[in-house]
Amino acid sequence: MKLTIERAALMKSLSHVHSVVERRNTIPILSNVLLDSADGQLSLTATDMDLTIVESVAAEVGQGGATTAPAHTLHDIVRKLPEGAQVELAPSGDDGRLALSAGRSRFQLATLPREDFPSTLDGEFPRTFQVMASELKNLIDRTRFAISTEETRYYLNGIYLHATESEGVAVLRAVATDGHRLARFEMPLPEGAAEMPGVIVPRKTVGELRKLIDEAEDAIEVSLSETKVRFAFGNTVLSSKLIDGTFPDYERVIPSGNDKILKVDCKPFASAVDRVSTIATEKSRAVKMAVGDSTLTLSATSPESGSATEEIEVDYGGDTIEIGFNSRYLLDIAQQIEGEQAQFAMADAASPTVVRDLDDPSALYVLMPMRV
Repeated sequence: MKLTIERAALMKSLSHVHSVVERRNTIPILSNVLLDSADGQLSLTATDMDLTIVESVAAEVGQGGATTAPAHTLHDIVRKLPEGAQVELAPSGDDGRLALSAGRSRFQLATLPREDFPSTLDGEFPRTFQVMASELKNLIDRTRFAISTEETRYYLNGIYLHATESEGVAVLRAVATDGHRLARFEMPLPEGAAEMPGVIVPRKTVGELRKLIDEAEDAIEVSLSETKVRFAFGNTVLSSKLIDGTFPDYERVIPSGNDKILKVDCKPFASAVDRVSTIATEKSRAVKMAVGDSTLTLSATSPESGSATEEIEVDYGGDTIEIGFNSRYLLDIAQQIEGEQAQFAMADAASPTVVRDLDDPSALYVLMPMRV
């Protein structure tokens, strides 16, 4: 293998693939990135056995070939090279090392044989459909904050994607929950997605995909099997195992009869919650909401820090109600609401509350209350 590539082009691709590689690996080959050059292209592949990213970039290939090099070391070297540098990659003598040179800089990197690198063949994907990058970004951003990080409930460690109907309209719905809050977002069902299986896309995959599509603007091809998902766009292909588990029946935790309707201006509300929560204890982060007669009083108390209260004007005409929430969860949901007003539909101090963006019916949030 012998090639020359512009530093910025190599850096961009390396930054996309190297973050898949875990910092600590018991299997040495998984610390490496596969470099494969042929026909004016350099292909970079990284995997952790569950998630694989392959990206191609244009290069001047003098001699085709493949090897593997330490992903994080290679990324750090290229990151520190001067802008505009031409990077040369070539084998170094008979010791199997990879020589990297740019200007007056010379590096010798240990390599492992490409034959040791895991196969990245994904098998068949019977379902394929396309979704615009902007829609996929929106879908991820509106739901991923509610993904559980509790490893024992592994089936909640991702976003549940499935085709369903909402008020007679076919939709692609994304749901995430950690047991304390639930986020649900839906968009018109893409053509070809009607027969898709319900799948749980893992948290790490969601995070890597969101970074990759940040610069994408065109349609993204989504391919699904019972056990894997693949996202293809531009020169990048991300494929991942799905979570092998059953997502709970989330519809059961979305209350339908909540009759105490509170409307608040979202930004002033979020700012007030943020201020009052400064006093809340680090462990519970509890903030109490007392609502009655067009006024919402937010309060927090802590044995160590003292107490805080703040009143804001709201649109409310129901019975007086006091209810407590985790302030961090309240702020997370407030950040998802792009419209000016949020609507809280409450039943009582012990029942789940439904939060909606009044300007966007496609998103719905459920928040479990706390005792305060």
